[in-house]
Amino acid sequence: MALYPYQLYCQHIDTARNMARYYLLSIQPTLFGEMAVTRAWGRIGKRGGEKSEMFPTEREAAKHFLELARRKRAKGYRPVGTCGNGGVQHPSSDNSR
Repeated sequence: MALYPYQLYCQHIDTARNMARYYLLSIQPTLFGEMAVTRAWGRIGKRGGEKSEMFPTEREAAKHFLELARRKRAKGYRPVGTCGNGGVQHPSSDNSR
């Protein structure tokens, strides 16, 4: 089981180029004790592609996860929300209602 939650949801929106893309990364344990780095991508609001890669250890999976995240950031993708990480609330959420 993973020691830490690894989830990242990013978007790249460029209205001048009619671009609205998403990229989702996560690390999940498999039934066989391996760690899977799963990614999904596509146009926002549409079903896109999906790929999973298996790694023998969480450390190797985390290294791959961070490399993929770094590459996407270099291409203009930016994190959106918290994706359930750390219990941090989005500034626009209001719990007083």
